[in-house]
Amino acid sequence: MLHTPFYNPAKTYEENFEKGPFGAFSHTKSIVQKFKPTYKFLGFSVNSLFGIPAGPLLNSNYVQAAFNMGFDIICYKTQRSVPFTVNAFPNVLIVETFGKLTIEKTNKPLLGKLINPTKEDFSITNSFGNPSRGPAFWEDDLKKAISYANQGQLLIMSVVGTIKEGFTKEDYYDDFATASEIAKKAGAEAIEVNLSCPNVANEGILCFTPGAVESICRKVKEKIGNIPLIAKIGFFSNEQQELLETVVDKMAPFVQAISAINTIPAPIVDEKGEQALPGPNRLYSGVCGAGIKWAGLDNVTRLVKIREERGYTYEIIGVGGVMKPNDYLDYKKAGADVVMSATGAMWNPFLAQEIKKKTNE
Repeated sequence: MLHTPFYNPAKTYEENFEKGPFGAFSHTKSIVQKFKPTYKFLGFSVNSLFGIPAGPLLNSNYVQAAFNMGFDIICYKTQRSVPFTVNAFPNVLIVETFGKLTIEKTNKPLLGKLINPTKEDFSITNSFGNPSRGPAFWEDDLKKAISYANQGQLLIMSVVGTIKEGFTKEDYYDDFATASEIAKKAGAEAIEVNLSCPNVANEGILCFTPGAVESICRKVKEKIGNIPLIAKIGFFSNEQQELLETVVDKMAPFVQAISAINTIPAPIVDEKGEQALPGPNRLYSGVCGAGIKWAGLDNVTRLVKIREERGYTYEIIGVGGVMKPNDYLDYKKAGADVVMSATGAMWNPFLAQEIKKKTNE
């Protein structure tokens, strides 16, 4: 069932940041029953193995609401070591993928509209560009967000590096570590490095470059010590199997979990066939929601196999197209240790409770 989304696509990012969350998420009182945590993730005791990935939880108000609605493992929106502006409005469009968004389909433009979805299995594109108000804001706000976790709930801090004038590649990779160190200072109990954002053109999708992956994960781990490190990666096609194995080999010595997938980039146009999202380098935008479930399940299955064959111990967070409780079950069956939903959770704030009811039946 579709509800009022807690992030309103018809409003600007700043309006959502200042006035959100909306819908059922706007309630401040927890409606979750308290019980003893019975699951484990990264060594933490948690109430469930479901939550929300980095992206839609803009600040501590959103984090508090998500915890109160029973999402037990959630990510604070990806932040930077410096202020960074958001991409131009609009940032979220409904996209018709006509079923699975295969790689072949991404060779042609997809129609994006600023409309309300009319069916439960829908897809969107989101293009924010990892905006950040900088540590002057988010360091204190993260502390507040962490304090909102109830028993059996975990907040993960997501960070990304920023290319600055005069930076070398290693300087850029160092900046991931700088942001992670700030998160550690603020009290983050687990940190995720975003190696997969498709919506910042000049920074690119780093997870497809093994040397960058190794350098970033090593530098970050050196700074955060025993705090669990998670790497967020994008979709690897079957033709990229060797690359996926190489990337996993590079990050495995440093990470305690891998989150897959982010989105599948595709050209998004309006009804006139023109670029739907304004601004330079925004023709291609990441698509998420029901259309990419097949891809998330595919990559989770392959990550499980790599883990078994190589004797690695990383845990796996399955993300992509989780719109209903049965989608959660499909990811668990594929081998995901934890499952997360962004699009599904945005339009159904009761999804965590529905999954708990389903799994306890």
